[in-house]
Order: sequence, then C-alpha cells, then structure tokens
Amino acid sequence: MRTRTKGLILNEQSVGERDRLITVLTRDRGIVRCFVRGGKSFSNKSFAATHTMCYSKMNIFVGKNSEIVDDAELIRFFSELRQDIEKLALVQYMFEIAICCIPQGLDSEKQLSLILNCMHFLSTGDRSDKFVKTVFEVRLMLSLGFVPDILYCYGCGCYEADVMYFDCQKNSIVCSSCAKEGPNMLKLSRGALTALRYIIVAEPKKIFSFNISQESLDQLSQCSEMYVLSQINKHPGTLDFYKQVCTVT
Repeated sequence: MRTRTKGLILNEQSVGERDRLITVLTRDRGIVRCFVRGGKSFSNKSFAATHTMCYSKMNIFVGKNSEIVDDAELIRFFSELRQDIEKLALVQYMFEIAICCIPQGLDSEKQLSLILNCMHFLSTGDRSDKFVKTVFEVRLMLSLGFVPDILYCYGCGCYEADVMYFDCQKNSIVCSSCAKEGPNMLKLSRGALTALRYIIVAEPKKIFSFNISQESLDQLSQCSEMYVLSQINKHPGTLDFYKQVCTVT
C-alpha cells in the first residue's frame, strides 16, 4: 500500500552505509518512522526533502514490517533556525516532546500546525523564544487532552487575586490564602494567569496574539514547563541543553 501525506521531519539517523531512518510528524497518521533508501546520497531524489526541519509532501510505501519513502517534495526548510544555536536548541526540545507525546496512527493536524506556527515565529523573531516555548507547551498538552483547571481556586472558588499559584501536582490554580508552600506551587501574577487562560481558550490562529510583561512571562514559562514535565513523566535531555545554551548566550 502507498500513501501520500505532508509531514515535518523531526529526526533522522543513519542506517548502514546508504540509508537513513526518519521520524516524521504527519497530518493524518501522527508520528511515522520510515526509511529513505539511498538517502545519504546527494543524487537521491528525496535527499533535499527528508532532513530534520523539512516540511515536505511524501509518498510512502507501507510494508508489513517497515515503511519506505518513495519520493518527497520539499514545501519549506527552516534553514534559518539552524543559524541560531538558541533557536535550534529550542526546536530540538519541541521535537523531542512531540515524539514523546504524539501517538502513531492518529490525526495530528492540530499538533503539526502548532509546531509549524511556532517555527515560523521563531524564524521571524516576532515573538521571543520564551514566548514561543510557553505557547507550544500549553497548547500541545491541550491538544492531547491534558487540560489544567485554571478557572477557580480549588480551595475556595476564588476566580482571581493579585497572586495565584499553579499547583503542579493537582494541575489546578489555588489562591494565596489556600496555597500550601512547596516546590510544586508556582506563583502566577494576574497577567500570567490571564495569559494562561487566553492561550487555552484562543482560536489556533490567535494563540500568539497577546501581550505580556517579562516578569509575567517568566512565571508563565516556568509553569508551562513544569506542567509538561509532570505529564510526560520524563526529563528530556534537550531541555537541559536548551537551558545551557540560554545561559551562555
């Protein structure tokens, strides 16, 4: 059987002397791993369209035990992100989370569109890297069915206060009066909480259309990161690398 799809190449690795194995986030089949026969050769017709950060159209032969790329046509290559080590590190982190979380065999148009939009904003610089990372983390978890309870304080029902907290264990907000001190309690200002609520309810095309102070963004970024880590139950090595790069740069 042969299938045609569009997908973003998240990872690639060498197989033997001639071939490559690529991991693709497709619109209609989730995460797909397929071989590119002779993929190391510049003369291969699919060479330019099957590298990491390529968004491509692909014809894939689906065999009993493996899948093979028949041909691929490049739609966009985010080459500019390879020129900035901080942006490159962030994209690698996003890709690792996607591979870890997005299932195989299911429609993944929401997740693919999200990552492509994030890469676009990283490319243009219209939003800071931390802004993009935060939106990515919240919306990816939301698209996979992990929805935090951020409407009312789970203790007293308070909707908003000057200071609220996000409880990473309960994935809910709690006011300062009900909160108990601990490493799982992350402070959220009014601006941070408002932004979090906006990211969750906004239409996909408008998720980057809000303003936030740097202080509130720092709080929200810490919150979204802890939320992702609590859901995937692992610590991605690419996150450590990204933070090291940010410290140096």
